[in-house]
Amino acid sequence: MSIASCKYRGRFAPSPSGPLHFGSLVAAMGSYLDARHNQGEWLVRIEDLDPPREQPGAAKRILSTLEAFGFEWDGEILYQSRPDRADAYRKALHELSEQGSTYLCSCSRKEVNEAGKMGAEGPIYPGTCRKKPSVQQSARTIRIRTMACNVGFHDLIFGYVKQNIFAETGDFIIRRADGLFAYQLAVVVDDAFQKITRVVRGSDLLLSTPRQIWLQQLLGLPTPVYAHLPLVRDSLGRKLSKQSQAQPISDRRPLPALLAAWHFLNQVSPENEPENLKIFWKWAIEKWDITRISTDMIV
Repeated sequence: MSIASCKYRGRFAPSPSGPLHFGSLVAAMGSYLDARHNQGEWLVRIEDLDPPREQPGAAKRILSTLEAFGFEWDGEILYQSRPDRADAYRKALHELSEQGSTYLCSCSRKEVNEAGKMGAEGPIYPGTCRKKPSVQQSARTIRIRTMACNVGFHDLIFGYVKQNIFAETGDFIIRRADGLFAYQLAVVVDDAFQKITRVVRGSDLLLSTPRQIWLQQLLGLPTPVYAHLPLVRDSLGRKLSKQSQAQPISDRRPLPALLAAWHFLNQVSPENEPENLKIFWKWAIEKWDITRISTDMIV
């Protein structure tokens, strides 16, 4: 199926490790407005692959906040913890293994840190178990084989991005030591399952995209169009995140927060402040212009 033949379909995929903060509101707004401006569908996916990191009730609070802010999604919400999704990830893993594209790895995180070089997103796996295959009993993870070639794509905001995955990341994990499927595999399988044609998300995932495209190519899956939004940062230049104790957005006064997110994304200012959420969203959908976003915006 050609991705170009599909109707526009975007998605917002939060992790239930805590409530939404301003940075995640910016990501939700960017993906939502881009979909609606282009007369497309907007889907919500809850990426609850990692039970140890989840906060009880976080998914419910995220959905409640989205509703309070006037977001309206299409279709049912997809939870990655559903049994059928685990079946789909296992099927993809089996297909990759049958191709000879995977191998077992018994390296601990400490061993990788000590043996590998540092890359932009952490230690570069040195290929220890690729060079000397690990025995089944001691294997901890499953890694995907990469090649020393550039994987590139055109980002709607950052322009052309390329990465030599083998040199800059190394063979990466697709099933963790605890048996859980890794994000990179799950997101690729679910984007194809939901027929996602455009992914608008934070630029913290920009360098993950070549790895996802690599998996898409190995599995024969379509590649969406990507747009990565500049990150909201604090006064010290750190990305706003749950780990940095970013304050959750309040459901009580959604309109000021929406306007702040709108201005962060460098969109045209309204002549008059919208009176309510319905008026704001109608106006914002019409006025949305992704080309106004620059790559160096911080708050």
